[in-house]
Amino acid sequence: MFKVAIQPSWHIHGTDASLRPPVDTALLLRLLGRIRASGSIAAAGRQEGLSYRHVWGLLRSAEALFGTPLLEKQPGRGTRLSHLGMVLLLAEERIRARLSPTLDSLASELEAEIRKAVTPDQPPLRLYASHGFAVAALVDWINAADIPVELRYRNSTEAVAALARGECDLAGFHVPLGEFEGEAARRYLQWLDPRKHVLIQLALRVQGLFVAPGNPKGIGRLADLGRPGVRFVNRQEGSGTRMLLELMLGRSGVSPGRINGFDSTEFTHAAVAAYIASDMADVGFGIETAARRFGLDFVPLATERYFFAVEQASLHAGRLDEVLAILKTPGFVDRLEELPGYEPVETGAVLTLDQAFGPASSSVQSS
Repeated sequence: MFKVAIQPSWHIHGTDASLRPPVDTALLLRLLGRIRASGSIAAAGRQEGLSYRHVWGLLRSAEALFGTPLLEKQPGRGTRLSHLGMVLLLAEERIRARLSPTLDSLASELEAEIRKAVTPDQPPLRLYASHGFAVAALVDWINAADIPVELRYRNSTEAVAALARGECDLAGFHVPLGEFEGEAARRYLQWLDPRKHVLIQLALRVQGLFVAPGNPKGIGRLADLGRPGVRFVNRQEGSGTRMLLELMLGRSGVSPGRINGFDSTEFTHAAVAAYIASDMADVGFGIETAARRFGLDFVPLATERYFFAVEQASLHAGRLDEVLAILKTPGFVDRLEELPGYEPVETGAVLTLDQAFGPASSSVQSS
């Protein structure tokens, strides 16, 4: 078994390369991250297997390049990153949050091509889903079980449409509970046939507003998004999160045209959180897990169910038995419980469309 990984990287060098050697940016960023966590240059060096002198030399070279310090000494409290040091580290986190889903999909696609050449009689499990932390956790467990998988991160509508065309085996999408459930479900049900498709429930999760620590602008409801001086960052069109936000704004009477930054978009929840953590926006909308991972505060607004749509024939043929077993494994359930904002309710339960959505499902079937 083998895995393909593609990692984002970026480089910093002086405009006159003859005067100063380029900085080892990847190592510099790792060291800054370790210093932020430990407050110690020496500890960061030990974790990287480097001497204090080597680490200090690299930091001094980078500071000479920028002309400003990367670190600040705190008497009696160790070392912390300067404003520039934090800017560099947050830029790295923002790049990874923005690019990792695309690179993960490309790596999985390349891996599938190689595997077809090596073992053409073992087709991979094709999983198309909107990017999320529970989905990523499931993929980790699938990989650990040596189950060949081809992962494509797609927005919820694209994933369900791909299933209808026979292009994938599992299509991940999410639907809010409560007043917006019917309208949101109908947007996906147009692609699903109750005679052909069923749903596997993954978890409940909470969506809401990401705000800076301490919520300095006092943002607590959707109406606050239209206030002067509030900068918003959105999810891309077609995403289930963007759809939910637009439904909620419509019910609240808030015009997207009044929201500064409504057309500024990111592809993932993590990228939205990283954008706000970098002080490039004041507020975004997404799942709680991303907000907590970037040290942001969170204002809960809606709970939703995350499903995988599948063909009944795949279940009957046993093609998804291993995935269902993982979903019901206590260790995997524990992993979901560790994710802030996720709740493993009926994880692994197989539902008909009627059982999941009731009247909403029936109205689409009769239209």
